[in-house]
Amino acid sequence: MSDPSPDDAHARDADDPLRGFGERFHHPSDAAGRRQVYLCGHSLGLQPKSAAAQVEQEMGDWRRLAVLGHHAAARPWIAYHERFAAPLARLTGAADHEVVAMNSLTVNLHLMMVSFFRPSADRNCVLIEQSAFPSDRYAVVSQLKYHGLDPHRHLIEAAPREGERILRTGDLLELIEREGRRLSLVLLPGVQYLTGQALELEPLIGAARRAGAAVGLDLAHAIGNLPLSLHDWQTDFAVWCSYKYLNAGPGAVGGCFVHERHARDPGVPRFAGWWGHDKHTRFRMDADFEPMPGAEGWQISNPPVLSSAPLLASLELFAEAGLSRLRAKSSALTGYLRRSIEQRLPGMAEIITPAAPSQHGCQLSLRLKLPAGPARRFHERLGAAGVIGDWREPDVLRLAPTPLYNSYADVHHAVSVMAGLLGT
Repeated sequence: MSDPSPDDAHARDADDPLRGFGERFHHPSDAAGRRQVYLCGHSLGLQPKSAAAQVEQEMGDWRRLAVLGHHAAARPWIAYHERFAAPLARLTGAADHEVVAMNSLTVNLHLMMVSFFRPSADRNCVLIEQSAFPSDRYAVVSQLKYHGLDPHRHLIEAAPREGERILRTGDLLELIEREGRRLSLVLLPGVQYLTGQALELEPLIGAARRAGAAVGLDLAHAIGNLPLSLHDWQTDFAVWCSYKYLNAGPGAVGGCFVHERHARDPGVPRFAGWWGHDKHTRFRMDADFEPMPGAEGWQISNPPVLSSAPLLASLELFAEAGLSRLRAKSSALTGYLRRSIEQRLPGMAEIITPAAPSQHGCQLSLRLKLPAGPARRFHERLGAAGVIGDWREPDVLRLAPTPLYNSYADVHHAVSVMAGLLGT
């Protein structure tokens, strides 16, 4: 790539088949009304401009209809969660009956562990990555303790090699094989939140299943970011949130995948609730729980309509853009960010996210060649200059050019500001 220039960035944007989608989102502005460059979709996605109308539709139906809205609303509330099945199935590589929008990520993780972490005298360990997102680790440790197990003995953490930041697939496969007889559950991320590494999931899932362990995935940073094939990979379960790349807003409804070999088995143990009961007999108020077939059978309560409505708006944009086109732009745009940093910040930043497109989504994680205090202040100055990323302790700056709403001009401007702040 030649030295990046504004003309080069604008030319790339002119050739972008997804140009125009960025204007269908609200972008943050500074106090003077200037649009900021938002590279933080890995933490919270931008608001689709159509989301407000989706919420207002439900608010209006609530005003007009009250309880009758469960059946008479424009989108009847009683079956509201069913609207998400097909679009979520397309994003996850699943059948419609294998996915459900419900709860939040960690709540869903606990519900899944009730079903799929069933330790025995010999198989009583959980494998996670060493730098797992804290909420995942808290959930796993609490489940171990609930079963009377010692996390120091029964939690196995996969770590990078000394002096490295990235997990090697071969090392993970070797660890799964070595510990296989002890493993009850292998819980892995689709994309590691701190480094931005996309794991090679298919061989890892296969190895865990051959070892006799159940396999769960945290897709918080993968859904809407990478193509997934949960059904074909034979994943037992997966959980995700919808407020990052799915742009559903803070606190939005999460989601869950359960492979059909389990989802159609009413004998799988679970924590039951009314909304997981067979919908054809739910209102008989029977004493005995009869789960719906599919992932719906893990629902506890009726869907939170107002916090689900924005997800409809975003999923419509995903369907229009197409995941294959989004992935192609993501690879190109993130590659452009990587090359721009390497060329314009020589020796000033180490990119710890793997370079191969198959090993990352649209997030790049950087370590600045600065002491911790100045590096943290650099992130603060970057935000004050109108470029929004985020900082993760102890030393990582995360930037994500999101293909639905970011442009090459955004990336060029962001790196220009970084270069100015670093004096390069």
